[in-house]
Amino acid sequence: MVLPRGLFGPGQVALVTGAASGIGSACAVRLAEEGASGLVLLDRDEAGLRRVSAALGLPAERVLWCAQDVADEQAWETTAARIVERFGRLDLAVANAGVTGATAIVDCSMQEWRRIMAVNLDGVFLTLRCGLKLIRQGQRGGAIVVVASATGIKAEVGTAAYGASKAGALQLARVAAKEGAPDQIRVNTVLPGGVTTPLWRAMPFFQDLLEQTGSEEAAFAALASAATPLGRYATAEEIAEQIVWLLSDRTALMTGAALVIDGGYTV
Repeated sequence: MVLPRGLFGPGQVALVTGAASGIGSACAVRLAEEGASGLVLLDRDEAGLRRVSAALGLPAERVLWCAQDVADEQAWETTAARIVERFGRLDLAVANAGVTGATAIVDCSMQEWRRIMAVNLDGVFLTLRCGLKLIRQGQRGGAIVVVASATGIKAEVGTAAYGASKAGALQLARVAAKEGAPDQIRVNTVLPGGVTTPLWRAMPFFQDLLEQTGSEEAAFAALASAATPLGRYATAEEIAEQIVWLLSDRTALMTGAALVIDGGYTV
């Protein structure tokens, strides 16, 4: 889907977590293209944030990047203050930051469980809390999209921590939709299936697949052919397109919705 330019009005400010790569950076690009007046980019990867900020081609005063962990409550207080100081408002947010893992329940340490939950669930909670507060203060309404996963609604071996964190994120977003509705704040969720993002590189089995197939393109093709009826994974840009659509007034009556974008994986 190619959307017309200018979906966002003058003055609108958007926050994106996990903005240094993958879906987050793709969202930042699309929000800039669609006229967002200010972008708040958040990620632990400071170098990546600098690269994305520079690539947007926007004046420096229109981009605020914050190198922090999404699970750090105190850092969020600082970030909220910086948003107010720089822009005086927040209108849109994308809770995208996430980590992955693939461990069976009997082999999963508490440390690994907490590592995944901290980013994927605590981080979404803190993003929603900050986003709802700042958007509510503006009294103009707004929209938030939470990036969950098809794994949150489909059980697979080895995905206990990751799947539980994404199922929790989906429920958090639904509750946030009800709580935000009186202030005209819409909250929706996207549930991607496989996406060709850098997150896969941290997975040992993907590294093994790379050695077997010889390239990332071939590795992703092999994964997609195994369980995705349409036979391919999504690009980060394709997921970002749907997120931007949900943030825009094109979906003014959508809240509490869960948009599955998985090539048929959950069918």
